[in-house]
Amino acid sequence: MAFITGLDKMTVKAIHKEILTKKYTHNGELIRPEHFAQHLAIDEFKLHNGYKYATAIIDWDTGHILYLAHGKKKQVVYNFIDHVGQDWISHVEAVACDMNSDFEEAFKEKCHQIDIVYDHFHIIKNFNDKVVAAIRKDEQNRLIQAGREGEAAALKHTKYILTAKRTTLIQKDQDARDGKLVAKAGEIFNRPEVKAHGGNEDKYEALLAENKLFLTAELIKEQLDEAYRTHDQVQMCVLAQDIIDICKETENKRSIWFAHLLERHLTGIYTFAKHRISTGKLEGLNNKIKTERRKGYGYPDDEYFFLRLMEASRRKTVY
Repeated sequence: MAFITGLDKMTVKAIHKEILTKKYTHNGELIRPEHFAQHLAIDEFKLHNGYKYATAIIDWDTGHILYLAHGKKKQVVYNFIDHVGQDWISHVEAVACDMNSDFEEAFKEKCHQIDIVYDHFHIIKNFNDKVVAAIRKDEQNRLIQAGREGEAAALKHTKYILTAKRTTLIQKDQDARDGKLVAKAGEIFNRPEVKAHGGNEDKYEALLAENKLFLTAELIKEQLDEAYRTHDQVQMCVLAQDIIDICKETENKRSIWFAHLLERHLTGIYTFAKHRISTGKLEGLNNKIKTERRKGYGYPDDEYFFLRLMEASRRKTVY
């Protein structure tokens, strides 16, 4: 805009900030949401190269940012509730969040009617990264120490196969049979053509047959998938408890860790069946944050940066 108008960029910024300030604040304070919200989502994001954090609270159903503040502690939630008022917050049924205990405790303390819903992608990611992938690494080390280098080598580059859904592996095998291109050839830099590779499901079956822990992990993956497909909280709770029992029976430290994780957060896990919300929409917000930061080379003026984020989260048509 500065280039188009010929104005100094700081002048353009000052004008834009004034416009956004008039739109989103009143008497120096952020305006209250005009409409009630049924579901919220909350998450922190990094500021200034990761040295500081801020927290965003959005209306989950619209994706609009309702509140932004420095920090990632309980006080952010307390301040948000004071900002919107008790009547407004009483209409909220559930809040999606990661397993940040501060956010959960603050909402439970102030708003007894609100259900906390843990983001299911975080649960599944924890299982894939800290159980399946960790067991694969443990097994590799065990085989190497036992002098079975050949078997250990067979586990290299299998993390994706072990953590992917079986349906994904089947689809990739079908893509290979169909000769699907993964990357086209490039003449300028001599890039070779790359086609989809097959044999994924067969490789997976071989891994399951050779290792009981991998077979158990497959069972847990199926249980998790079934749990997150149900709309019945009781059924989801039962399925989660089954997973806990299976993990403990393995006597494997990685699986037992996951069992304890589920036990500590069980209520926030099975409420997903009722509300079907996650922090996924905040991932989209994180992309907006990165885009806005690149546009302004970091925006050292946090107030202006936050106002830009609120504007970026709005749809062209409002309610």
